[in-house]
Amino acid sequence: MTESAISYHRFSSQPDVIRSPQRGSDTDRTRRAFMLLTLTLFIPGGAQIAAGSKKLGRIALAVTVACWFTALLLGIMFLTMRGVVLSMLTQPFMLWLSAVILGALALGWLLLWLDTFRLIHFASLAPGMKPIVAVVLAVLMILTSGGLGYAAKLVNEGRATLGGIFSSGPGIPAVDGRYNFLLMGADAGEGRTGLRPDSIHVVSVNEDSAETIIFSIPRNFQNAQFNEDSPLNSVYPTGYDCGDECIINSLYTDVTNNHQDLYPEAEDPGAEAMMDAVSGSLNLEVSGYVMIDMGGFENLIDAMGGVSVDSGGWVPYRGPLPDGTWGDNWWAPGVYNFSGQEALSYARSRTFSSDYNRIQRQQCIQQAMISQFNPQTLLTRFSEIMTAGENVVETNLPQSQLGSFLDLAVDAKGQQIQRLVLGAPDFESEGNLFSTYPDFDLIQQRVDQLIANEQDDDGGAFGSAGFLPAQSGVLGVTLPTAVQASEQAADAVEEDEAPIDATPPPTQPDGSELTREFLVQAQLNGQVDILQEAASTNYLCEPVN
Repeated sequence: MTESAISYHRFSSQPDVIRSPQRGSDTDRTRRAFMLLTLTLFIPGGAQIAAGSKKLGRIALAVTVACWFTALLLGIMFLTMRGVVLSMLTQPFMLWLSAVILGALALGWLLLWLDTFRLIHFASLAPGMKPIVAVVLAVLMILTSGGLGYAAKLVNEGRATLGGIFSSGPGIPAVDGRYNFLLMGADAGEGRTGLRPDSIHVVSVNEDSAETIIFSIPRNFQNAQFNEDSPLNSVYPTGYDCGDECIINSLYTDVTNNHQDLYPEAEDPGAEAMMDAVSGSLNLEVSGYVMIDMGGFENLIDAMGGVSVDSGGWVPYRGPLPDGTWGDNWWAPGVYNFSGQEALSYARSRTFSSDYNRIQRQQCIQQAMISQFNPQTLLTRFSEIMTAGENVVETNLPQSQLGSFLDLAVDAKGQQIQRLVLGAPDFESEGNLFSTYPDFDLIQQRVDQLIANEQDDDGGAFGSAGFLPAQSGVLGVTLPTAVQASEQAADAVEEDEAPIDATPPPTQPDGSELTREFLVQAQLNGQVDILQEAASTNYLCEPVN
């Protein structure tokens, strides 16, 4: 038998020392103190059974066993019935109950620590051990009771935030085996009258397999169609076709300002109108929407502590110049940790490039946010993130379905997600005017093809039909590769934009590399060709983990 085992046996064979520490030596009392602390840490109630009130100890031990059993049961259920667990844990009552239970456990553990402190007989400890035992006890109290109390606070804040974001209405049914959601990135800035969604996507998810198709609608898409049952047919019987004024992103403002009476029961008539427009244009029934305030992203990114990306090209923006004044500036290729304002400027920049380049950078920022949204960030900045998130998102999705949608999203991460743009480069037309004069028969035929062939091993690529399969990424979908992007960038521009050749940035006349100062001066001199060439590769961007 080892010396430590003999010592433990000698100590444990003296029960009178455990309940009557004054009968033991200083060493015995020190060992007894750390034994009681260890029992309270790993087996709450154990210290009371050994040296205090056995009744209190049995109650605490029963609670401890119940917590272990519940945690084990939830773990097994998560592995076998993940959707049930997620649905249960995202319900308002369950979140409230969880916060109450966590708070009660924090208080109960605190009382056990205080009782353990009493049982230690602090005054009888050797003088040199008193500060050590006191510090250890304080640290353990903070880690256990404090940790549970903080968890209760987070759960309660999450409950309040989710209740403020998600609706309490009935569930959204799947249509023909699919959930179809409208995702909008909205912006009321830049001197506009009213809010307009500049980023418009329909996410169609198979309810059984979680296979996903994303349909992207350019913001300048015209002649949007409405199904027969849409109330907008009374105003636009042939579609939203009043010319350049009727691009799809203006429909939200038009209905909000002029036709709210068509949607008397809707909390957001403009969002309902946008769902009608994409439903009729794609011939898909879209019944759920999520709208993200682009300006609100600033607060969310700041709450996360910034976002890091590796930018592969020169990106123009408004900001401080080298001489300290404010004006047109450039981000050079490199790694950046952007603040919220910087990230929004980076993602929205379109000067000297195209909407296609901007879409790439927007997706890069989104990917970076998700990849950097880790448990450490969530725990250390939870309150700020929840506060910002509540001001960023608007949706008609019910909280009662949040768990099932989360479960579907987990399954979708392993799928090859497909993507189709209702315009260049996926639809070709003379002068790249497909978004201005869309062929809805062709669009709906392509939509039907993608849905019918989503099970194909090749990801449903139609080659000559103009469809390009998307690639898996942090968000589940990214734009095509850099090579494909180079070939398509010149086509993905609006009518009022000059085609941009995606060529490597030029050098200065003396052959040296480009600098921020050189580009600022070129901009002052009006050398547009140089600036367009420098910005042609600014769609290149990767999130930094």
